Amino acid sequence: MDVKTYRAGTVQEALALVRRELGPEAAVLQTREVRAGRFWNLLPGKRLIEVVASAQVNVPSRLAPLDVRSVAGPAVPRHDEQLPGPMQHQLQELQSMVEQLCRRHEKNPQTDWPAELFQIYTDLIDLDVADEQARDLVERVRGSARGRDGFDYQLCKSRIVELLETEIRVVGPIQPRAGYRHVVALVGPTGVGKTTTIAKLAANARLREKRRVGLVTVDTYRIAAVEQLRTYADIMDLPMEVVSTPREMRQALERMSDLELILMDTAGRSPRDEVKIQELRAFLHEAQADEVHLVLSSVTGGAALERTAERFAAVGTTALILTKLDELTAPGSVLPLLRSGRIPLSYLTHGQNVPDDIAPADARKLARVVLGLDESFEARGLARKAA
Repeated sequence: MDVKTYRAGTVQEALALVRRELGPEAAVLQTREVRAGRFWNLLPGKRLIEVVASAQVNVPSRLAPLDVRSVAGPAVPRHDEQLPGPMQHQLQELQSMVEQLCRRHEKNPQTDWPAELFQIYTDLIDLDVADEQARDLVERVRGSARGRDGFDYQLCKSRIVELLETEIRVVGPIQPRAGYRHVVALVGPTGVGKTTTIAKLAANARLREKRRVGLVTVDTYRIAAVEQLRTYADIMDLPMEVVSTPREMRQALERMSDLELILMDTAGRSPRDEVKIQELRAFLHEAQADEVHLVLSSVTGGAALERTAERFAAVGTTALILTKLDELTAPGSVLPLLRSGRIPLSYLTHGQNVPDDIAPADARKLARVVLGLDESFEARGLARKAA
């Protein structure tokens, strides 16, 4: 039997190596966490994931969970005078790995997963869900299933959907009150789709909800953005103001005092630029914005999304709009942001079409998207038109 061993920094990278060399039907026989030795293996090195796989074994291709008991068997001799030098080093390395895994097991023991739960775990990894997130979800589902319905694959997948649905916070769509001017500002980094999202919100409020809507832009850094928004305003016959100072903001809003909804477009700010963030905060304070929606692109990636959300919290963000879901190829990458619960979701967008390609956030449907339970974006139910 042709068995090969691969090492990589993450489970995803190790899987990619297996598939690239042995093909998608290869069987994963074992996985474990190891340390690459340094200085003749006397010191532990970088943490790696080791995968043992074969293209000749007719079993389902699954990464096995870390199981210390499968490695911590009979002691491996540290030294054998009869063995060649390279083999001695390999045995010493194996002994070191066993000791490390035993220490880890004492601190955080792992229990074997049933095949159904392990299949769900590898499904999550394939969706680019981080290993820590995938393990947490599977462990929580295992705890809830114990002594109840067993570990049926479909039932366990449904429980994960239910779990994520409770963790994803959502708020309803923008709801201006009659006789009251409602100011909503959109903020976020450059290139996330703020101007197009403003146009979608304005078109739905004006054409479908028959509200009196006005537009304000402070994105004077990009002439193209101002002209783009002005084009939308002309098509929908909406008043529009361009402001460049907090004082002009106050005057512009006074001229729009008879409107129900004012949507404010802002210039893209780097989350690392404290000066620009404070400048944005001053504009929002002068506008006395009722809602501040942070617009983020879903294709940005998990860690970057979380960092950006944290930085923009300084301007008083009240809701989150996720854009470009139609371009999302790694749905699991947005899980850390969604599960953090720091800021509730208001809208999801999935294309450039105005006024379509936007919908109020739906926790259950978004959970199904992240878990790969819907193939096409339209089938995910996120493309429904506003009422």
